[in-house]
Amino acid sequence: MMARLKLFIAAVFAVLVFTGAQTGGASAQACPSWNNPTVFGSATLNGGFLPDPYVRNLTAGGRVSLAACTNGQWSGWVVTRPDFRLFYNGRSPTGRLTFALEARSNVDTVLLVNAPDGSWHYNDDYRGFNSAVVFNNPMSGQYDVWTGSYHQSSNNPAQLIITEYNY
Repeated sequence: MMARLKLFIAAVFAVLVFTGAQTGGASAQACPSWNNPTVFGSATLNGGFLPDPYVRNLTAGGRVSLAACTNGQWSGWVVTRPDFRLFYNGRSPTGRLTFALEARSNVDTVLLVNAPDGSWHYNDDYRGFNSAVVFNNPMSGQYDVWTGSYHQSSNNPAQLIITEYNY
């Protein structure tokens, strides 16, 4: 019962956060949604996973404006579907779980993560133009990840790096 309530609250929060103000008769822009299938698949990792880091090749960018979806709170461009989904189980031996996005092209990346509790986390320029989101004492569950670009562009080669160590 409590899990369903948390899921309902997370869904309501997501709708509120990702609903841009609309004027006139324009239809709402599609925004990132965690309940869509992923673009680049998923993985299950347990606390203390090896090899660490886990690396996934993918592309960054999209045609969905995060600024329009968040009333200007965040900048960048993504797709509506999560690029990647991580099912994380157990406890991190370091007390940390980091999602990092490294460009393999000349693109300024942004990273958006929906955590198991339904909270949204965003980063631009963690290290240079590459992005990272760090969770301290990460919870078990589903993490949905969007790999975006600061300026509107698509299909930019990149690597998603997941580590429990310093990044």
